[in-house]
Amino acid sequence: MAASVGLIPGVAQAGPATPGTAGTHGVTVPDVDLNKAAASNFTTFKSPAEQTVQTSSAAKANGKGAASPQAEGTAASEPTVAMTAKGISARGISLDVAVASDPGTALSVNVAWGDGTSVTFGANGPTNSTETHSYPEIGSYTIKVTLSDGSGERAVNQLQVVTPGSDFTPYAPTRLLDTRSGIGTEQGKVPAYGTTRVKISGNGAIPAGVTAVVLNVTATNTTSGGHVTVYPEGSDRPTTSNVNFSAGQTVPNLVIVPVNKNGYVDLYNGGWESVDLIADITGYFTRTSSSGYTPLAPSRFLDTREGLGQVAGQGTIGVQITGKGGIPSGATAVALNVTVTNPREDGHLTVFPSGGSVPTTSNLNFRGGQTVANSVIVPVGPDGSIKVRNGAWKGTDVIVDVVGYYSQDSQGAYLPFLPERLLDTRDPADWPYGQLEGQGYIYMPLSTTRPSNTAYVLNTTVTNPRGDGYLTVSPDPNSLYDYDNGWEIWPTPPNSSNLNWKKGNTVPNLVQAGMGNNGIVDFWNRGWDNIDLVVDIFGVYQTN
Repeated sequence: MAASVGLIPGVAQAGPATPGTAGTHGVTVPDVDLNKAAASNFTTFKSPAEQTVQTSSAAKANGKGAASPQAEGTAASEPTVAMTAKGISARGISLDVAVASDPGTALSVNVAWGDGTSVTFGANGPTNSTETHSYPEIGSYTIKVTLSDGSGERAVNQLQVVTPGSDFTPYAPTRLLDTRSGIGTEQGKVPAYGTTRVKISGNGAIPAGVTAVVLNVTATNTTSGGHVTVYPEGSDRPTTSNVNFSAGQTVPNLVIVPVNKNGYVDLYNGGWESVDLIADITGYFTRTSSSGYTPLAPSRFLDTREGLGQVAGQGTIGVQITGKGGIPSGATAVALNVTVTNPREDGHLTVFPSGGSVPTTSNLNFRGGQTVANSVIVPVGPDGSIKVRNGAWKGTDVIVDVVGYYSQDSQGAYLPFLPERLLDTRDPADWPYGQLEGQGYIYMPLSTTRPSNTAYVLNTTVTNPRGDGYLTVSPDPNSLYDYDNGWEIWPTPPNSSNLNWKKGNTVPNLVQAGMGNNGIVDFWNRGWDNIDLVVDIFGVYQTN
């Protein structure tokens, strides 16, 4: 098993609106190496030969009695073993074993992985071997290598390793940062091209050792256009963006961002003028077994326009999550896309688990008459449902689309990336075909040869739209072989949306894109006019 997260083999556009009226165009994505992007997850662990312990049988054979560690610099009259381990996937470890023994010494080498499984190979004199293993759960394990011969055990060395992937722990929606009131920082706007930090690890009930955090980040009181970039403190600021805004807008977006070893993330204001920033947490990732992720084909669980009537001002509506659409009773959290439409005045929505009080956080903000969508990850209440509260004084319609869930039985462990840009239709060197046409789609093969990569965390941004519309992201029913040979069928997009825009607006949204059966994801322009599309990658869920 080589250390590999995956290379992006290519992207193609299908269009225009009418199925079968045009061919497809393929283009290679600029050198995007996801192994490099994920490298920070792959720690190296070592136990040198000097840590080898001679066993009692070996000591007895030499007339020494008790076992003792081999002294540094002592001639290798007794065999030793050195170990170097490195993560290669969310649950995968590659182990280099170096046996030192006198020439012609026949030994049996047993590698016990620490999860009840082992592998054995032979060594005849000095021997080097590389073994790989995938653990059933993420976490910390002790690898034990035992050298034996006909007389019994001769030597032992041990190495503690931690799997690279992280599991999710839901967290009651809590505000960690609000520059308007001084929560988590000094009161006052973040200046132009300035940065504020947010404490994650050790904040409230959040433990130490958090590898990534789920935040809903909101820019408000904006007086010019700009963007917000969220990234781990102490690292180079990426060129990607998480939130884009214009003067006078209040814009939220969900962010899944790595956390540095000191437990902080930074929020950078890329605008020309100062801005207020808000950050609300709904969960975090650690290298301790908790809840994995299972992606689902987007499915609509609520649409108040379908006979339910609007959610009243200051009113709340419940949505049953478990027991529907393949979501089991043990789901701890759910990944959603929530849309507000036809609001009768300005306001905000708050999504929270049933059985608890309404938090002071918000998930999306809207103006009267506006249609706005945002990704949401929210804990599921004890009865398997969630609540959606309309914070406005007048009614609004609400749509809830489910894209996945977290549970202890789910296998998808998360590997956060340094952000990489996968697609920018504005850049002719990246995409020579111009804007994405109305009712057309772009297909992106992300894991056609790596089925263990079941979902990716992406940030999609629509810009320069020539009319109103919405974007839908969904798995493609075709295989890459179908596209390569011209056998593809025109897919049917699901009845869901990931982001909505008005003519001329720039709108981002996080997408947890499931790969379906073929490892290809489609980006649909459901409007009738052309748009530019930008796609950035932030992480992957892996099952091995």
